[in-house]
This record gives sequence, structure tokens and C-alpha cells, in this order.
Amino acid sequence: MKKTFLFIALIISCTTWAQKLIKPTDSLIISGEIKKTMIFSLADIDKLISVNIKDIPITNHLGEAKGTAKNLKGVLLKNLIDQAEFNAGNPKLLSEFYFVFHASDGYKVIFSWNEIYNTQTGNNLYIITEKEGKKMKEMDERILVLSSTDLKTGRRYIKGVEKIIVERAD
Repeated sequence: MKKTFLFIALIISCTTWAQKLIKPTDSLIISGEIKKTMIFSLADIDKLISVNIKDIPITNHLGEAKGTAKNLKGVLLKNLIDQAEFNAGNPKLLSEFYFVFHASDGYKVIFSWNEIYNTQTGNNLYIITEKEGKKMKEMDERILVLSSTDLKTGRRYIKGVEKIIVERAD
């Protein structure tokens, strides 16, 4: 009996230690293939126009329900990215750019320039400024980025975003 209990305790503790902590972030850095690195504080993001967002079911990679993000407000992410000056000689080259979102727990997600600027995804990709009555500075998941039109929303439900690196395909 003792051995069984110890084995179960060991499994639980290993599982707990294996999970990475998502640390809330208080600023967002955009850097990489742009003329100047930009840093946005929570106050900077709060100054941008925020819109109401419908409740969004959060699903895993299999499409299984994991919860619902409710009572949301957010800022279109491209309103931040628009402030960057890309290292591109002409507009045709913008199609070569992509964005790597880095979360505080090491999680990474990629969006292409065309995905953000030439599809409905870009019109539904938000930095969440309010969730379930909590302002961004009170949210444990801050800075939270969410694409409301993804079919499997959990893959790009990015908590604790600390930086976006602008890259260019070879």
C-alpha cells in the first residue's frame, strides 16, 4: 500500500514539475526585421481602440471543448503592428514576412504577414484588454492574444505574450 501511494505521489509531482508556469507579462516587445524595436506597456495598449468580442469557445487540437472565453474586449493586433516600419524595399516583399509570438512559458505561435493583412484572421486577431469583467492589468493570462476565427482556438490562444519577433523567409 505504501509503495502504491509513493508511486502515485511521485507521478503527480513529476507531472506538476513538468508543467511550465505562464507568467503574466506587463509589456510587449516587437522586434526583428523592423527599423526600430517597439515596446508597448499595458497602458499603451489600453490607449488603443478596444472593441467587444463575442464569447469564444476554446478547443484543443482535436476540437474538444476546453472552456469559453467570455465577456471579451480587445485591440486588433494589426493596430500595433501597423506602427512598425518593416525592413522591406518594396511592398511585394512584405509577403515574405512572418511573426513569431513568444509566451513567457516558452510557447511559440506563428502568423504570416499575409494571414494578418489579407485574410479575415487579421480582422479577428486580438490582444485581449478585458475578460470576464477583469481589465488587462488584473488578468492572470496577460498579455493574452486570441484569434477568434480559428477553428481550433486553443492552438493560438497565447497567454503571457512577451514578444513578437518579425522574421523574413529566405
